[in-house]
Amino acid sequence: MPTPHISSNIEDIAKTVLMPGDPLRAKFIAETFLKDVKLVNQVRNMLAYTGTYKGKKVTVMGSGMGMPSIGIYSYELFKFYDVENIIRIGSCGAYDKDLKLFDVLLVSQAFSESSFAKTMGISNRHVLSASKTLNNRIKRAAIKLNKPLKEGIIHSSDVFYRLDHQAYVDIYKKHHTIAVEMESFALFANAKALNRKAACLLTVSDSLVNHEETTSEQREKAFTNMMEIALNSI
Repeated sequence: MPTPHISSNIEDIAKTVLMPGDPLRAKFIAETFLKDVKLVNQVRNMLAYTGTYKGKKVTVMGSGMGMPSIGIYSYELFKFYDVENIIRIGSCGAYDKDLKLFDVLLVSQAFSESSFAKTMGISNRHVLSASKTLNNRIKRAAIKLNKPLKEGIIHSSDVFYRLDHQAYVDIYKKHHTIAVEMESFALFANAKALNRKAACLLTVSDSLVNHEETTSEQREKAFTNMMEIALNSI
C-alpha cells in the first residue's frame, strides 16, 4: 500500500532496510553489492532498491538530510511496510581529535537538543539508545570481516551551519559526544514509538577539530567498510 512518500507495495520492501542519507549512495550500494536488484521507489527521487545479499533479502533506501526527512521515511517503513530493522549508514563530523577520516563508528546513543521525540509524544529525554540486538549483530559482523569499529555517543543536530563554534565544544565536553550528524535521534525515536529496532553506522567524513574533509564523491562511493559491515549484519 503506497504512502504519500513511498510508492512501493508492501512485498517490495524487506524486513531490514539500510538507510543512507544520500539516495545516490543507495543506488551505489544496490548496484555494487546486491543481486536481483529492483528499483522500488523513486518518489521525490528518494531512491529505494530491493535485492539480495548473500541470499538475504534487503532494501536500501535514501533518507534525505535531517530529522524531519528520516522521521517521515523511517516512520512509514516501520508503520506501513512492517519493516522490523532500520540501520542508518551515514556520514558524520568528528568532535574527537583521535577520530580520522573514514573511521567507522557504531552509535550507542544519540544526544540531541531536538524536540522531535517530545513533539511526537514519545519522550522528554534528550538521549535515545540504539537497539542492543542490532548493535551486537553489527559488532559481530565487523569482527568477522576484520574491519575496525569504534563505538560511542553521537550528537544529532537540527542545524548544520551553527554560527557559534563553541557550542560544539560545550556539547562534546558535557555529553561526551564523539561526532555529529543529523538523523539518528529521530530514527531511534520512531523505533521506540513503534517497538521496532534501529541502529546507526557512521563514517567520519570531516573533522571539526582537525579541519579535514572528504569530497562529495567519496561520501557517495568510498564508505565501503561501513556498507559491508551493515550488509553482513543482516
